[in-house]
Amino acid sequence: MDIRPNILVICGRNKRRSRTAEFLFKNDSRMNIRSAGLSPKSDRKLQQSDVDWSDLIFVMDDEQPKRVRSLYRGNDIPNILVLHIDDIYEYRDPELVELLLDRINEGIESEFKL
Repeated sequence: MDIRPNILVICGRNKRRSRTAEFLFKNDSRMNIRSAGLSPKSDRKLQQSDVDWSDLIFVMDDEQPKRVRSLYRGNDIPNILVLHIDDIYEYRDPELVELLLDRINEGIESEFKL
């Protein structure tokens, strides 16, 4: 049996972008997925256990990898890929869905050859 990678998707407050990604890929047999936010006001705030669980982390902008690394400095952090998706979309917005599908699939395929 193949082991499915654990994918963590992070955005600012886990309300729209990362939650949409989790919704889109939650039944994808290639991976396990979870989402979290960096803000203290996040619906689901990023925890050390999320970072420990993950094999690959996706973030939305160029500043977020720095924030993750500074929050968990000294810990073993998996590769972080930036999706370059601005915080202008609503949850499950069709354009956001298309961007997430394209970019996450591309990242998964390049990292794990799935």
